[in-house]
Amino acid sequence: MQATDDLELLIEAARNAGEIARPYWKADPQVWDKGGGQGPVTEADLAVDRMLHEYLLSERPDYGWLSEETLDTTSERLGKNRVFIVDPIDGTRSFIHGDQNWAHSLAIAEDGEVIAAVVFLPLRDRLFSAVKGGGAELNGESLRAKYRCDLDGATVLAPRQHLSDEHWKGGSPKFIHNFRPSLAYRLALVAQGRYHAMFSFRATWEWDVAAGTLILSEAGGQVTDLKGRKPQFNQPTPQLDGLVAGCPDLADGILARLK
Repeated sequence: MQATDDLELLIEAARNAGEIARPYWKADPQVWDKGGGQGPVTEADLAVDRMLHEYLLSERPDYGWLSEETLDTTSERLGKNRVFIVDPIDGTRSFIHGDQNWAHSLAIAEDGEVIAAVVFLPLRDRLFSAVKGGGAELNGESLRAKYRCDLDGATVLAPRQHLSDEHWKGGSPKFIHNFRPSLAYRLALVAQGRYHAMFSFRATWEWDVAAGTLILSEAGGQVTDLKGRKPQFNQPTPQLDGLVAGCPDLADGILARLK
C-alpha cells in the first residue's frame, strides 16, 4: 500500500512540476553552465527542483533526497531506507532549444531498488508510471516492451557514436537508429514498445535513469549496466557503469556483442 501511495504522490508532484516548467519553455529562460562537463542548467530546472524538494519532503520527511540540482548530502541520504531520486528536467538542452522531448523524472528507491516511478512529458501530456510488482502504464494504459532476439534490424535509441564498430565484436550490428536526449524518455519509449532497446556507454547518473528503469522492468524489460549487473540506487557515488535496456533476449545479445 505504501508504494502505491508513494506513486500517487509522485504523479501529483510531476504534474505540478509541469505547471512550473511550461511558462519558461520558449521564453528565453536564464541559463548557466554548471562546469566540469556537467552541461547547462536553467532557472526552470532550479524552480522545479525547489518545489519538488519542499513538497515531497514535506509529505515524506523521513525519506532521503538525491537530485541533479541539489547539493548531495551523501551521509544523510545513505542513512535512509527510502530516498527520492529526482531529475527536475531531464533533457535540459532540449528544453533550451525549444524541443518537446524533455521530462520530469521522479523515483523512490527502497534499500537500493526503485519501488515507485514517474516520467512525465508535460508538453506531450505523456505520463509514464510504475510501482514495483504492479506493472507499468502510460496515461493509465498498460505497457509491454516489444520482444525481439535479432540485433540486426532492431530499433534502438542511443548516441550515434555508440554505433561505431570500435565498440562491437565483429563490428556494429545493423541497428535502426534513433535518438532522444532524455535518458528517462528513452527507457519509457522502450517500455512502450516503440523501440526495441536503448543503451548508453557513458557513466550514467542515477537521477537520469532511476524512474525509467522501474517503468521498463515492470513492462517486461531488462535493465543492466555494461557488465550485466542489475542497477542499485542510492549509492555513495550515484552513478551506474553505463546502461543496456530492452527485452531480456535482445539486451543479453547486446551485452554479448560489446567489446
